[in-house]
Amino acid sequence: MRRFALLALVLALACVGGSARADTFAVLPTQATPFVLPSFTTPNLTGSILMPPSLQTAPSSPQQLDYSQLLGIWQKAGASYGIPWQVLAAINKVESNFGRNMGPSSAGAIGWMQFMPSTWLRWGVDANRDGVADPWNATDAIYSAARYLAAAGGGSDLYRAVYAYNHADWYVREVLGLADTFGGDGTIAFSLDRMQQDLDSARRAVAAAGDELIRAEQAEIRATGVVRRLLARADRAPLLSDRLDLQQQAGAAEATRAQVAELVGRRNQALASAQVQLERAQRASTPASFAPGAAQILGGPSSSGGYVFPVGGGPGQVFASHTHHDYPAVDIAAPAGSPEYALADSVVLTAWSGIDQRCGIGFTIRAFDGQVWTYCHLSYRDPAVVKGASLSAGEQVGLVGSTGHATGPHLHLQLQPATSWPQRQSWFLSFAGTAFTWSDEGAPLEPAAARTLAFAPAAAAGPVFEVVEDASKPRIVRFTRTGP
Repeated sequence: MRRFALLALVLALACVGGSARADTFAVLPTQATPFVLPSFTTPNLTGSILMPPSLQTAPSSPQQLDYSQLLGIWQKAGASYGIPWQVLAAINKVESNFGRNMGPSSAGAIGWMQFMPSTWLRWGVDANRDGVADPWNATDAIYSAARYLAAAGGGSDLYRAVYAYNHADWYVREVLGLADTFGGDGTIAFSLDRMQQDLDSARRAVAAAGDELIRAEQAEIRATGVVRRLLARADRAPLLSDRLDLQQQAGAAEATRAQVAELVGRRNQALASAQVQLERAQRASTPASFAPGAAQILGGPSSSGGYVFPVGGGPGQVFASHTHHDYPAVDIAAPAGSPEYALADSVVLTAWSGIDQRCGIGFTIRAFDGQVWTYCHLSYRDPAVVKGASLSAGEQVGLVGSTGHATGPHLHLQLQPATSWPQRQSWFLSFAGTAFTWSDEGAPLEPAAARTLAFAPAAAAGPVFEVVEDASKPRIVRFTRTGP
């Protein structure tokens, strides 16, 4: 793992000087006021910063910056507060996808670096000197994140600082692992970003094309049923006039069915074209997906002990609960279009081409250990997943969807027969916090043995944040600075 030296900044602000002129009405020279960034040792005083009129309302035209502009801000902000710019870049990527998804989030986080409003009040910085500390402005937000990380001890313990940013071990590992891949000039960071954008776009296109094909096929089934019913009624009609009238109606219905059949053909072609683009994006990203930290943003597979977690995207986007309704199964929630993988070396026992009323698009496999698994609700199943096919662990088998009886995008995974809970098997449990997050368990993991990461130096003594419970007051967060 590479170690990145902390960037140093030397602020040399020259005073604007000059000699006063002799005449009475001369304009005297003024001393330029140097801009001093707020210290990370003390949070903002109440009312000390001016903020946008509505802090939680996104601007009508969100700020977007190109890669070179972002790199400059990360580097300057990092140097100002003694935080490696790669860590700021990684948080920027994980939190808002470089400004593409600035919220407000479901938890109320806002802006380029996804600050909670209460945290912004304490640590927000008007870094671009326009008079407003604005979390929706990239410069203000990134400098504020650097200040917050420094306040949390980032100068001596990046693991602890990032953990203070988001209290989850998986988050720290993802951020520091991603930062460790970014290199020294931003080239890798931006290459990964382009790969992710290409992959996400291709996955969305395939999922959308699959949905359109399903709708067209269902319309064709309905149209075919209308034709058959009309012809059947015509055959049973006792009067010739009724028979002829029904046959005429059947002819019109057949014309409609033929139009829908043509639409099905076009939808099939569109899906095939989208699939080609997805395959290209996958091939381009395959080498990078093995780099620590990159696999999560690229939706790559996570493996452990011969098993692969069946949904890609990482613990920030993939969730599972300990139970599933009233029978053993697991629903693995993830954004529509997220990649699904074969969970082990296996053979396909069956794969249905139509839409099952309950399971939607899916298939059943027998894993190398003899267990039989069924996948349900896919938006798209890979053409290679057919009866009798052999699958390798981690081979992509489709995309997350909500076909069949589903209330939202997820993979329904169950054993056949459904005699035990998948999420209680050791292989599934081994992925908790690394490939998915328990949706029904809010307790965060404590920072533990992640000190070997390149951006995680040895811990400084003492707590960074301590929550103090007092029945007579709101929850108090006590801050203690660590390090020298």
